[in-house]
Amino acid sequence: MKKELKNQVIEAISAQIQECPNFYITDIAGLNAEQTSKLRRDCFEQGIKLCVVKNTLFEKAIEKLGIDELKLLLPVLAGNTAIMFAEGPAVPAKLIKKYNKAGSEKPLLKGAYVQECAFVGADKLDELVAIKSKEELIGDIIMLLQSPARNVISALQNAGGSTIAGLVKTLSEKE
Repeated sequence: MKKELKNQVIEAISAQIQECPNFYITDIAGLNAEQTSKLRRDCFEQGIKLCVVKNTLFEKAIEKLGIDELKLLLPVLAGNTAIMFAEGPAVPAKLIKKYNKAGSEKPLLKGAYVQECAFVGADKLDELVAIKSKEELIGDIIMLLQSPARNVISALQNAGGSTIAGLVKTLSEKE
């Protein structure tokens, strides 16, 4: 491969990492054509971009970005490497877990970079599956904030008019 072409690939990988900051480093070696096609189809349906890269080019792209947390993933760049880029932080982890539950050893998680944190090793898969997206966390916070107000309204509705009259009387006495 010519040096200009290598530089273009490094630039493309760097741009992809910046555009889609959640990615999983996996090993899909040993899958036959039918299994690979099914994996690619499942990735496409879930909005995951799957691409096979050369370890040295991916390593140079990581070094080019200069993010220290990304450099923690360099030791996992050995053997065959496929990268799963996704907008949702847990989408690739759920897909990998689905394949593992179905009895397939591949794709095998090597490492991941999710929400600006590096995860190294296949043992981190359960942690990655449990990660919530920003929208899910905001929804949880809103639900927590609404809960006390709902409890007060529910108590007032269930108690009938006597509680409301007592509440109004107490508030008027404080003034």
